[in-house]
Amino acid sequence: MTNALALNDIAPQFSLEADGGRTVALKDYAGQKLVIYFYPKDDTPGCTTEAIDFTTHIKAFTAANTQIIGVSADSVEKHDKFKAKHNLSVTLLSDPEQKMLQAYGVWVEKNMYGRKYMGIERATFLINEAGNIQQIWRKVKVKGHVAAVLEAAQGA
Repeated sequence: MTNALALNDIAPQFSLEADGGRTVALKDYAGQKLVIYFYPKDDTPGCTTEAIDFTTHIKAFTAANTQIIGVSADSVEKHDKFKAKHNLSVTLLSDPEQKMLQAYGVWVEKNMYGRKYMGIERATFLINEAGNIQQIWRKVKVKGHVAAVLEAAQGA
């Protein structure tokens, strides 16, 4: 399944349950930039590193008028445990029905050891203040990724 989203497209709307049991929607971030990073699973090595990196740089993102949310199919309860265990300050959304994951084109067929399955492609979207997609990173490699996203947010 290929994603039709491209630069300057209007970001797909969403409203999902977040850590702490609150509901978060795209409209909550009107007038700000928003980093949406999609990741496969709470508390796995790459996903933990990415979440900690975003948390470490959260003040710099805030100074650039940019908020950060992470999205996976994990439950809110798992997100709460993940945040507490690693002292994370990013907002984590739960999308167990894959509605947002599909809207952003990150619910994809994966292949591991010859076995095909559906899963989340590690990808990041930078949404500008007007709600348009300003930048897309696909098949993200965690090392150095947060610095690249921060640079894009600061330069926008």
